[in-house]
Amino acid sequence: MGNKTRGLFNGRMLLKRKARVRFSKRRSWVKFTNQWRKYDPLEGAPQARGIVLEKVEITPKKPSSGKRKSCKVQLAKNGKIITAYIPYPRGQTFIDEHNDVIVERIGGAQKGARGDLPGVKFRVTKVNDIDLGQIVHGKKQKPVR
Repeated sequence: MGNKTRGLFNGRMLLKRKARVRFSKRRSWVKFTNQWRKYDPLEGAPQARGIVLEKVEITPKKPSSGKRKSCKVQLAKNGKIITAYIPYPRGQTFIDEHNDVIVERIGGAQKGARGDLPGVKFRVTKVNDIDLGQIVHGKKQKPVR
């Protein structure tokens, strides 16, 4: 980028150049125009309610090994099916099929997956309106519906 125009009266040329390369990377355009909301299952909301369809185990990306516990959740607002990570050790024992759960973004890269979980962008926070952490640590009991 050593051949930028310089000088006292070159402001217009610099502005033209900036406009030309402003959205040269596609991700910056998608972020700027809020296009990501079009494909976002939560439709821009921070959290969403859904029903557990099945529990699945996901193998993480290369250097890690093991099986990460997660579940397929069908969202109530639009019927889309997403994969949500189940945090805490033994967290999956308290989540059954047809349970009502609240999911939120997992907080990795911008709108992306977190860590070694390929394609998993959400995590379970509540089961039947009780915080999953409190159920796992024995402070509250999961209500039976």
